[in-house]
Amino acid sequence: METRYSRFTDISISEKILNTVFLLTIGLGYLTALANLYYTYQGRDGVAGLSVSDVMAMYHGSHEQTRLGAAINGIMEANLKYKSDKEVILKWINEGADESGYKEKIAPILNRDCILCHTPMINPSLPDLTHYAGVSEVAHSGGKPIPALIRVSHIHLFGIAFILFFIGKIFILCDMNVIVKRVAVVIPFAAMLLDVLSWFITKSIPEFAYVVVGSGALMGFSMGMQIVVSVYQMWFYKNRQA
Repeated sequence: METRYSRFTDISISEKILNTVFLLTIGLGYLTALANLYYTYQGRDGVAGLSVSDVMAMYHGSHEQTRLGAAINGIMEANLKYKSDKEVILKWINEGADESGYKEKIAPILNRDCILCHTPMINPSLPDLTHYAGVSEVAHSGGKPIPALIRVSHIHLFGIAFILFFIGKIFILCDMNVIVKRVAVVIPFAAMLLDVLSWFITKSIPEFAYVVVGSGALMGFSMGMQIVVSVYQMWFYKNRQA
């Protein structure tokens, strides 16, 4: 008896609509994630715009620029209620970022303008600016600490794995060479794992930031390819054997 596998021609219009709105929503979400990535990473090397050196500064650190200093000179400057507070923070960093200065001058500024977003309960992927220990991590030279990398990694792996699984479940209904399809569903998972692993390696080897960028791009491209091909085959592709 011949086994017949499900294809897009076998599902109902309602299922096609559900699959399509899901894929398009995920695609839109990924584009907004790229925008967030840009505004989170850009300027960390002290230069406007996003570059590999920003990724190096994020994970490995920079001798010329602390993470807090780069943020105050870049994306966080607009969040300060008083522009003069920027010089107060930068002066504190340059003088050694000691705890007494933090309590006296820096904590009131951060509590007023920054902790609305930089609180673990609200956004665990951002530096914790609610206490001196968290602020100290980003006020001194050095990249993201290992505990912070682990925290972000488990969120990243759990969340994106679910997204890739459901996209792949839809994509396997495509009518194409089975070997190509099997490779295509594995690539984004492999790229995601390489991306996360590269974060930790970049902590010690800054040049590995190129792998971070490349693996992230590969994951996004492969995921986007699955979305585009799936939507196309659901609505426009005619099965040759139909």
